[in-house]
Amino acid sequence: MANSAQARKRARQATKARAHNASLRSRLRTAIKAVRKAIVGGDKTAAQSVFRTSMSTIDSIADKKIIHKNKAARHKSRLSAAVKAMAV
Repeated sequence: MANSAQARKRARQATKARAHNASLRSRLRTAIKAVRKAIVGGDKTAAQSVFRTSMSTIDSIADKKIIHKNKAARHKSRLSAAVKAMAV
């Protein structure tokens, strides 16, 4: 357990950072699910608009290093391909 004052403070900070990062990861997952749901819905214009808003969320979370930039690029690429593959 953390015995020194510095170690106790680092433990407090780590707990706060972990909670914050968890909420950001949850936002990421929600954004991805929203695009997938719009794709299943079948409305291409709605899916494109949700895709555009989700891209900024994915990019911002990757910029904060919550996920790796390559993982963000992979999600964006696959979602983009799914939206493009939709029938008009």
